[in-house]
Amino acid sequence: MKKLSLLFMSFVVYQFAFSQSQLDSIFTSDGNIAANIKEITADAIKFSYPGEDLVNSIYKNTVFKIKHKSGRVEEFNESSSFKVIKGGEDWEKVSITRIENELKGLFKLAEVTSKATGTTVFSNVNTVKDRAIKKLKIEAAMLGGNIIYIIEQQTQGVSTHYGGSDPARTNLSGVAYSNKRPNIDEFKRIINIKSKFEYLERQNFGNNSTELEKNSDVNQKMVEISDVLNDNGFIMVKTNLTGENTEEYRVTYFDEQKIILLYRDKRNIYNFILKR
Repeated sequence: MKKLSLLFMSFVVYQFAFSQSQLDSIFTSDGNIAANIKEITADAIKFSYPGEDLVNSIYKNTVFKIKHKSGRVEEFNESSSFKVIKGGEDWEKVSITRIENELKGLFKLAEVTSKATGTTVFSNVNTVKDRAIKKLKIEAAMLGGNIIYIIEQQTQGVSTHYGGSDPARTNLSGVAYSNKRPNIDEFKRIINIKSKFEYLERQNFGNNSTELEKNSDVNQKMVEISDVLNDNGFIMVKTNLTGENTEEYRVTYFDEQKIILLYRDKRNIYNFILKR
């Protein structure tokens, strides 16, 4: 009887492996899809799930590679061009686009705005513009974004009127996007094992900030994550962070070393860094 049971299990495993080998594997930013690929277009991949005739589509922006059932591997530059953002300090990795088609399949995070003004009438226009772009990228990085879609840009150089001069200034507004969100199932598994984490620091960036501000609270030693919620694919948690205006935070990033929680009010963006 035991031998028959083992033979049956071996047969099931073989059948599963065989059936998987008859499918194409699509490696995406949110996981892998085993399916039959129907067509690869300029900006999308069309496929059907096993046993179905319905054709589904996924944008190439979210696909890293395809392993065809023949064994051939096809990689895509669209997804690999996006950098992994671990927090505000990675702001230089954030890219900027003015092409709406590049946003297909990406996850919208939030609007971002920034402004910069020269300190004197002799301030260089490009220097002021670069400062505004840096501020915009810091905001996006703190939100977990790795690309910004620019909606509006106003840049003015030095002008003279009525015998006076105005310094250069730049106003920017856009929307932060990401090609990948933290995996909620993986995060839940972490919290099921351990729910209390060492508090490392708070990072802050406000409307009038020029650099990412960091500080540690000596009174905050440990942070307990008491609840994990799925907000349309984004991870929301409740914690016992003291002195803050909210109990709910969004998880923007986590790995083997740290967890980053986000809170944003009208004027400031806060990242709270916890040690795994």
